[in-house]
Amino acid sequence: MVQAVDTGPMSFEAFVQWLPEDSRHYELHSGTVIEMEPTGSHELIGAFLAEELTLKFRQGALPYTIPKSCLIKPQLPDSGYRPDVIVLDKRELANEPLWESASTVQYGRTLPLLIEVVSTNWRDDYGHKLVEYEAMGVAEYWIVDYRALGAVRYIGKPKQPTITICQLVEGEYQLRRLVLGQTLESSIFPDLNLTIDRVFQSAEC
Repeated sequence: MVQAVDTGPMSFEAFVQWLPEDSRHYELHSGTVIEMEPTGSHELIGAFLAEELTLKFRQGALPYTIPKSCLIKPQLPDSGYRPDVIVLDKRELANEPLWESASTVQYGRTLPLLIEVVSTNWRDDYGHKLVEYEAMGVAEYWIVDYRALGAVRYIGKPKQPTITICQLVEGEYQLRRLVLGQTLESSIFPDLNLTIDRVFQSAEC
């Protein structure tokens, strides 16, 4: 479930000061505070992907990490996002002016990969978040739509659970839709060898 919080219009700086101690489920969309309440299946998929990616970059001695909580500051004014999985390049954190004070990242080169697990706010994931991550220069963005909530124009017809891989090529995202029976293809983790079936099965208890 996603709902607006009645705080009135808020700047990004005010939002950072306002955030409660357990701030994982709040985002700022053009001045409006949004409370995110993900389902259990949503959380299981995000955790599974984070675990698989962590194993991969530890095995390959890659300079990446996945933070417990981190805020993404896009170019869109008065906005701050919290993707479900954030892969950070630790070598770039020294160049992030808001990292030490607010655990905030604003440069795409620090973000090799972002993942959003789709819920009822699917328009955000397929719409302005895709545009903003592209504008930031985030190399790869995955939209994990395990409940097939997105519009037909995004996931095709008949609608079915889909993972959309957005890869930055010459400053623009090239999109590929993947469904059951196919394998994830990532330019960031080319030897990931992870099937779509395994990702969606991770939502099962």
